[in-house]
Amino acid sequence: MATPPQSETRARGAMGRRGPTRKFEAKRALIVSSAIEQINRHGVRGMTLADVASQLGLVPTAVIYYFKSKEDLAGEVFLRGIARFDAMIQAAGEGAEAERVGRFVRAYFDDRAGMARGEQEGLVVFNDVRALDAAPVNAAYVEMFRDARALLPDAPSLPRLHRNARAHLLLSQMFWIVAWLNHQVTPGDYPRTAQRMSSILVDGLVAPGVAWPAPAPIELLPPDLPEGALSAEQFLRAATQVINEEGYHGASVDRIAARLKVSKGAFYHHNETKDELVVACFHRTFDIIWRAIHAAEASSRSGLEVLVTVASALIERQMSGDSPVLRTSALTTVPEAIHAELIHELDRISYRFASILCDGVNDGSVVCADVNIAAQMITGAINASAELHHWAPGLTAQAGVDHYVKPLFRGLASAVGR
Repeated sequence: MATPPQSETRARGAMGRRGPTRKFEAKRALIVSSAIEQINRHGVRGMTLADVASQLGLVPTAVIYYFKSKEDLAGEVFLRGIARFDAMIQAAGEGAEAERVGRFVRAYFDDRAGMARGEQEGLVVFNDVRALDAAPVNAAYVEMFRDARALLPDAPSLPRLHRNARAHLLLSQMFWIVAWLNHQVTPGDYPRTAQRMSSILVDGLVAPGVAWPAPAPIELLPPDLPEGALSAEQFLRAATQVINEEGYHGASVDRIAARLKVSKGAFYHHNETKDELVVACFHRTFDIIWRAIHAAEASSRSGLEVLVTVASALIERQMSGDSPVLRTSALTTVPEAIHAELIHELDRISYRFASILCDGVNDGSVVCADVNIAAQMITGAINASAELHHWAPGLTAQAGVDHYVKPLFRGLASAVGR
């Protein structure tokens, strides 16, 4: 499990054998809470000690007294977040195997309810935890993943790649909740939402007796450009890849230019600003998703087939690494000036997924479920598939349908290959 952060060990040593005073711990907790807000709003790369201090009416040197660097503070934030999830996972694991996933989901919503009542500090989002690249955080995160994997129904009997892919699906759904919870659910409805989400996670969305549809191949992207041609599309692809790996703030002009092996001057010859390119990346991603939806609707016979075709095509594209769609979780850290427009477009896509789920309920291919929650879960799974290769190394894009898409729709309790 997560060990005490090094920054905490140093602080205790500095305060002498008696340990830190209550005043010291209280100020330190305020700094951590401020950092959580800053990371959730701007990402690890965008969080600064100056902003953390300013939010508390302090000068940056006052923060350095408690945390010697931004990286130390961010590490403390992530370790606290991992410890919170560890507690939920451990509580969920104490009981009947069939109820573990449901208890995990309920524990998470109970934690969010405590936050809503002001009884809990904020909980960091893990969208760009890799950007910190801190060994203690990485080790604690991997341990958390392993513990969450043990919650899966029939976990010991699942083949390794299937077990890892399903564990990633479970955790990514929990992390994605923050993207839709506040504007879709009131705290009073958290228990109801937890129950409905648990049901979808465990038992899936496919109606009883309905065969798994073979997803139709659909074209998502325009033909490849001539070799050596530097175009707007190539900048969009490069920026998408870098943002997916490094987050919005980590995707600097220098990094995007380096991905294309061009100069910074060449970047600005083709693009006015980085933000203009980022907005274009989001619109390209939304266009690809809409293209997938329209193509699937034209070739499919049921609501389930439409959704499976869309999810399979997009997730295979995410896993290919060649030209993935942008991880929509990057929306949490884009500047506020462009945030509202992009969130609105993403909500329209989720609304369309909900509408297609209603079609599936009507035609008998989809079980009667909360379509609003299910639509967000489909969006979240597509978003998280860009990280699947980290947790299921060796899993090919083509095999992703069997290992990742099927459990999304069939449920985490479904038999392998069913």
